[in-house]
Amino acid sequence: MQFPSKNVVEALRKTYTPGAIVELVEMNDAYREMPAGLRGVVRFVDDAGTIHVDWENGSTLGVAYEEDKVRIIRGE
Repeated sequence: MQFPSKNVVEALRKTYTPGAIVELVEMNDAYREMPAGLRGVVRFVDDAGTIHVDWENGSTLGVAYEEDKVRIIRGE
């Protein structure tokens, strides 16, 4: 995995603001049960472009840049 540029991270932070509601489209993690359609609340985006989310199933697993996919349901 290659880290995103500073500009990409800033764009992610503008898109996935704290409090935004997201829905999981796809997560490539063989060790977690994270079904498509799962919803959560964005906490923050870190310097690696990972979107940290509090999921409705209790997980806090991050959405990895260019590995996983989410869509915004409602921005904050």
